[in-house]
Amino acid sequence: MNIDLSDKVAIVTGGAMGIGLGVVKRLEEAGAKVKVADKTLGTDVSSEEDVKRMVEETVAEFGGIDILVNNAGIYPVKPVEQMSAEEFDKVIAVNLKGVFLCTKYVSEQMIKQGRGGKIINITSIDALHPSSVGLAHYDASKHGVWGFTKNVALELAPHKIWVNAIAPGAIETPGVTQGKPLDTAIMEKFLAKIPMKRMGQPDEIGKVALFLASDMSSYMTGSQIVVDGGVLLS
Repeated sequence: MNIDLSDKVAIVTGGAMGIGLGVVKRLEEAGAKVKVADKTLGTDVSSEEDVKRMVEETVAEFGGIDILVNNAGIYPVKPVEQMSAEEFDKVIAVNLKGVFLCTKYVSEQMIKQGRGGKIINITSIDALHPSSVGLAHYDASKHGVWGFTKNVALELAPHKIWVNAIAPGAIETPGVTQGKPLDTAIMEKFLAKIPMKRMGQPDEIGKVALFLASDMSSYMTGSQIVVDGGVLLS
């Protein structure tokens, strides 16, 4: 079955690189018109004004919104004993509040349009099980996104807006491969736990996002798909 999204408009946050770019490429390949919202392009998802502007610009340019992929996220590594309140707040603001803001304003537009929609939240396997020490703030945010996904799926179902999540494992992105020595050491240790013995590629998340964005997932809402090379098995 060929997936045709040529009549759809999508927003992908954090879409300029890594997993986000992998998602953008797959949606565009299927014919969707994609608005890339990224901090490097002037959109901070933790800013309510930025998110409102993102929605307004997308509607003005493309006429509506059918798909939202909440991908933007940060993952600085720091143990709790060394973590400042400001550092904790920043991770929660981007990773969790950003998902709330984008979902709030995009779903309002989707409801106004009256044709349903798809919201896809990129969580992490850390929403299910911690991967390493130093990511307590990140793990808290991703558990939050998973809980938010399930509750909003209930709220938006009457409007035919389906809300699902993807939980990636270790994905080979610039943010991971160009990390600090500490990050690299953690990643090498993590890699040894993966049954497939390799990191995933952004396109492997993009393909799952394409599935969730299409009618192939027509009877799914409030679900989370784990894409981790089997690491949670270990």
